[in-house]
Amino acid sequence: MEILAIILFISIFLLILYGYPVAFTLGGISVIYALLFLDPAAFTNLPPRIMGVVSNYVLLAVPLFIYMGIMLEKSGLAESLLETMAILFGKLKGGLAISVVIVGALLAASTGIVGATVITMGLISLPTMLKRGYSAELATGTIAASGTLGQIIPPSVVLVLLGSVLNVSVGDLFAAALLPGLLLVLVYVAYIIVIATVRPRSAPGLPAEEIREFKKEGYARKVIQAFVLPFFLIVAVLGSIFAGIASPTEAAAVGALGATILTIFQGKFSLEVLKVVGRETTHLTSMVFIILLGATTFSFVFREMNGDEYLVNLIREANLSAMAFLALVMIVVFIAGFFIDFIEIVFIIVPVVAPIFVQFGIDLVWIGVLLGLNLQTSFLSPPFGFSLFYLKGVAPPGVTTGHLYRGIVPFVVIQLVFLLVVILFPEVVYVFL
Repeated sequence: MEILAIILFISIFLLILYGYPVAFTLGGISVIYALLFLDPAAFTNLPPRIMGVVSNYVLLAVPLFIYMGIMLEKSGLAESLLETMAILFGKLKGGLAISVVIVGALLAASTGIVGATVITMGLISLPTMLKRGYSAELATGTIAASGTLGQIIPPSVVLVLLGSVLNVSVGDLFAAALLPGLLLVLVYVAYIIVIATVRPRSAPGLPAEEIREFKKEGYARKVIQAFVLPFFLIVAVLGSIFAGIASPTEAAAVGALGATILTIFQGKFSLEVLKVVGRETTHLTSMVFIILLGATTFSFVFREMNGDEYLVNLIREANLSAMAFLALVMIVVFIAGFFIDFIEIVFIIVPVVAPIFVQFGIDLVWIGVLLGLNLQTSFLSPPFGFSLFYLKGVAPPGVTTGHLYRGIVPFVVIQLVFLLVVILFPEVVYVFL
């Protein structure tokens, strides 16, 4: 029976790689295995498990954060942020790239949705960077890497889902991920400064005339409009969580309302925009929850077949240490990220390995942050990094796939080194807890 559980896991993984729909593969294959190999009476325990997932109050944050991110995308926030930040850093070599990283961090703290951030920044900043003489590799690498900061900087949909699967507080995960996320931003900026110093022609500053033109009239108003409103939104969402005033779900509701108000202030709100945001939110939320229901069925059948106990015993018999098992999981997640989306990884791999981490006595909040960083890295990694596909879809014709791959490699190396640092120095995670 335990061997059948492992075969179930492998067969689902292979079918997903082959291209079958994730939700129906997870649920359908699991039900078929259960009908063939389990006592039919075991099915009576499945509906309560599914209802427990559906009624999970924490997961209500998912559609609210998705709504917030899509509404902010429609508000024109990214465009005004990039324009203003580019002028502020314009005189510096590499200033435009630094502004992209900082805006990526601000959008991550405002939205938490990777695809929307990468596409928005790719449309707005990539043509500008190329026009200003930036190398295509540095420009594409910076945009793709900055867009994935939404994976780790709270409020992140990834962290919400990880909190649900690992059965840890989402608020604790947000607090634990904050410092690593900010440090990663600083590392990106440091890399750009080094590149701009060593190869100044690949990252020139903006012309002085352009900066003067931007500052001619309404400069103070532009800066306030670009920074103050998003800053208040970030404080309202994250500040209310960290201060203990609101739960992550309640803070997500505040963020959704705040994003709507901000869009109204920007003059971009309309009934048509609301319809589009509502439709996209419903689409993404439905996708997440259908996969979640399939994953719940899979983990139920997997455990009924004693697959989790078999894996625990296998690790014990192999005499793997806690750190060796952690390294194995990190490698598997990293490689899986080349081929499948983070949602599938969270719902397929994490429930299988979480009980083993518990057996080793490893803090699951720390594991959640490591998984978030790892999933972010896999989003970038050639040849199948989703962030690269998003950016290629909106890149000008002159930007090739080779530019994207060469540009992202240094950032992937930075991510992997940073992940290793957080593994070796876990106290980084507990500063704000």
